[in-house]
Amino acid sequence: MRFTNQALPRRAVLRGIGAAVALPFLDAMMPAFAARRAAPAPVRLGFVYVPNGIIMDRWTPAAEGAGFEFAPVMRPLEPFRDRLLVLSGLAQANGRALGDGAGDHGRAGATFLTGVHPRKTEGASLRAGISADQVAARELGRWTQLASLEIGLENPAFAGGCDSGYSCAYTNTICWRDPVTPLPVETNPRAVFERLFGDPDAADPASRLARAREDRSLLDFVGRDLTRLQSRIGAPDRSKLDQYLEAVRDVERRIQNLEARTARSPLSVPRRPDGIPDSFEAHARLMIDLQVLAFQADLTRVVTFMIGHEASERVYPSLEVTEGHHTLTHHRGDLEKIEKVARINRLHVQMFADLLQRLSSTPDGDGSLLDHSLMLYGSSLSDGNQHRHDDLPIVLAGGPFSGGRHHRYAKETPMTNLLLTLLDKAGVRVDRLGDSSGELAGLTGV
Repeated sequence: MRFTNQALPRRAVLRGIGAAVALPFLDAMMPAFAARRAAPAPVRLGFVYVPNGIIMDRWTPAAEGAGFEFAPVMRPLEPFRDRLLVLSGLAQANGRALGDGAGDHGRAGATFLTGVHPRKTEGASLRAGISADQVAARELGRWTQLASLEIGLENPAFAGGCDSGYSCAYTNTICWRDPVTPLPVETNPRAVFERLFGDPDAADPASRLARAREDRSLLDFVGRDLTRLQSRIGAPDRSKLDQYLEAVRDVERRIQNLEARTARSPLSVPRRPDGIPDSFEAHARLMIDLQVLAFQADLTRVVTFMIGHEASERVYPSLEVTEGHHTLTHHRGDLEKIEKVARINRLHVQMFADLLQRLSSTPDGDGSLLDHSLMLYGSSLSDGNQHRHDDLPIVLAGGPFSGGRHHRYAKETPMTNLLLTLLDKAGVRVDRLGDSSGELAGLTGV
C-alpha cells in the first residue's frame, strides 16, 4: 500500500508476498468520504438456508404483531427480538410439482432465491433462474474484491441425480449466476480464507504453498505495510485495527490447528479436506467468522450460507441424533422423530443467532455490521413431512428497520416479493424476480 498525506482510501490493502489484507472502516478514511458528502456505510445482503423444512408448530409464534412469544425452535433468537422480523405466509409456488411429479427437495433448493420452477433433468440441460444473490452481486460486486461469496457446511455434488429425476445441482446450491449456471458452495475454511486474503496479484501459487508449509501467518508477510500504517493513524483506529487483525489471526490459527491435527491422525480412512472441522458446530462457527471478516473488510457485500443441502442426511452426535436428518423429517407423526427434528432445527437457529451476535458486536462506520446488513434466514420447505412450499419459515434480521414483530401475510404471497424488497433496500433496482408480483408491504422503517 502506498501511503500519502491524503486520507486513507476505503479500499486500502496491506500487501506482502502472496498475501493481501483489506482494512476495516477506519476514522482515517472519513475525510475521503466527507469530500463525497459522507457516503453511508454499504448495505450487505446475507442469505442463510436450512434444508428439509421445519417443525412448524415449534417455529411459528402464536401471536402476530409486537410482543409475540418465541416458539421453542426460534428461542435462540430472542436476544435479537428488536432487530428481527418473523414473516409467515410466504410461498414458493414454483417449488410444487406442477405436473413434474416427485422431486420437492430438488425444486426447493432451486426456487429459494429464484422463484422459478426448475427443469426436471439429471443431465446437462439444467434450467432454473437467476438468483437474488446474483442479481445483487452484479450491481454491488462493482465495488468489492469478490462479487459474492457462496459457502456451506456440506460438500456439494453436481453430477448425476439426487432427487427423483432432478440433478444434484438443484439440491446442492441455492445460487444461480444465470438460468443455466448453478454456483457451487465452498465448504473448506482454508479455501475461503485464501480466497479472501490471498493476494490476487500474486500469480505464483508456490509462494502461498510455501507459506502454509512454514506454518506462518499471512500477517507476517504484511508487517512492513502494517508498521507504516500504524504510525500514521490515531489511537482509536489502532485499537480497531488490532481487534480486526486479531480476528483474522484467530481464524487463521484455528484453520492451521485443524490442519495439523488432520496431518497427525493415525487413521487410514479417507479424510476430510484440510481445514474442515469434524464437528458441525465448530465448522459452522468458523464459516460464520469468515463471513463476518468478509463483510468487515468490505471484500464482498453478498454472502449465501447453506447450513445444509436439500435432502441432507447429516447426523448430529452432539444432539444424540444418529439418524439422517432427511429421513427423520418423514416422521409420519412419530413424536420421537419430531422431537429429534426439532432439536436439529433449534441448533440451526442457534448458528444463525451466533452469526447475528458476531455482526452486532463488530463496529462498522457509525454502527455495527448488523446495522448495515440485511440477513435472511429460512427454507423453501415448511413442513418437511408433507413437502409443503407454503407458509415458509422466514426471519429477516438487521438493517435499520423496526423489528420485534411477527407479520402474517396472505396465503400464497410470493416469497420473491420479499427478495425484490431486499434488493431494493440494498440499492439494486429490478422490476421482477421469478414469480414476484411487487414489493412486500408492511416492512415499515426499512
